[in-house]
Amino acid sequence: MKKLLKTASILLLLLLGIYIFLEYYRPPLDKNYGKIRCRLYVGKSENQPLIVGFGGSEGGNSWESDYWKSTRDEFLKKGYAFLAVEYFGGKTTSSNLDRISLNAIHDSIINTAKHAKIDASKIAIIGGSKGGELVLNLASLYSDIDAVVAIVASNVSFPALTIMNNTSSWTYNDTEIPFILPPYAIIPCLLKGDRLAAFQMMLNEKEAAKKATIPVEKMNATLLLLSATKDEEWPSMEMSEAVVKRLKENNYKKYYQHIPIHGGHTEPLKHFDLVYDFLEHHFKNK
Repeated sequence: MKKLLKTASILLLLLLGIYIFLEYYRPPLDKNYGKIRCRLYVGKSENQPLIVGFGGSEGGNSWESDYWKSTRDEFLKKGYAFLAVEYFGGKTTSSNLDRISLNAIHDSIINTAKHAKIDASKIAIIGGSKGGELVLNLASLYSDIDAVVAIVASNVSFPALTIMNNTSSWTYNDTEIPFILPPYAIIPCLLKGDRLAAFQMMLNEKEAAKKATIPVEKMNATLLLLSATKDEEWPSMEMSEAVVKRLKENNYKKYYQHIPIHGGHTEPLKHFDLVYDFLEHHFKNK
């Protein structure tokens, strides 16, 4: 009996220790916190509007990859300069998408816009998935962003992509942007690989979702939202509709449009003709 009680006590203490760890442990800031790596592509013309591209949860600088070369080249042909941004997942940037400094990203953009061939008065930002969440946050904080393209984006800020999931993805002035703290109930969904259900459960945390909602009405930018009707990663169509609803409720004065694309999470990336058209009519020539 004493042996059984001792074993039970040890297990109880172990479970208590795990609970305390999960509740209170916060990973330290990465050694590369606040460091951003960019690569600029410039055409031959003068006064080129600047397009800034952000990747998603894959990390690294996806926009400088060969996969996106034809799209970058198309932007250059249309008279834009293009800035590919790496905000985590590289040798000189944060290891994880965790408390990424929006100040540092904005500083990098503004410093790049000082280039002699760039028109610093015209800045557009493009991001997909977590990058879409990023660009909506960024434009909500900085009025010098003139246009936003948010592809399969969210209307709220979700947690950092760490094991703990208990910190924000973003910081502003070294303070964490409010985010939805995941309930333990999402663990079975994650173990099954059902990310869509996990995100839907987080969104069902109504009070937390309200606090984590991106204040898009504070933007000073025209906006294009592209979502996926059958998104298997997170409910991008519903979240994009929530962005539109918030803009309408706040009588947003700038142009905005939401175009749902039939298909899965990556399908909208095949429709950059819509992006070019939006930028031509509601950014470059406005």
